[in-house]
Amino acid sequence: MQKWMRTMLIPAVAAVSILAAGCSSSSGQYVDGTYDGTGKGVKSDIKVAVEIKDEKIEAITVEEHKETQAMIDAAVENTIPEIIEKQTTEGVDALSGASGSSGGIIEAVTQALDQAKKKE
Repeated sequence: MQKWMRTMLIPAVAAVSILAAGCSSSSGQYVDGTYDGTGKGVKSDIKVAVEIKDEKIEAITVEEHKETQAMIDAAVENTIPEIIEKQTTEGVDALSGASGSSGGIIEAVTQALDQAKKKE
């Protein structure tokens, strides 16, 4: 009888564990909506809007800045796609040659994401 119980109990526990793990990893960490953030660039504040859809970062747009256009363009082309790919600003480094502008974007997005995080 004990052998039969172990044979049935182990797969049941494994199935419950898999289901529980699947539930927690499938949900995003953000609340849907659009969130604004501001970061310090070289010449000005950089204002961004971060759109969260299906609990994930969908889009990031630079709304306002007075940075050198070439620097902001480089930061937008490189930094924003990396943030969207990673779904966080953690581990995203400022872009060499445009570190002030990309750092300002990272700071602004971090501020916006802080507002968008799910409260537990």
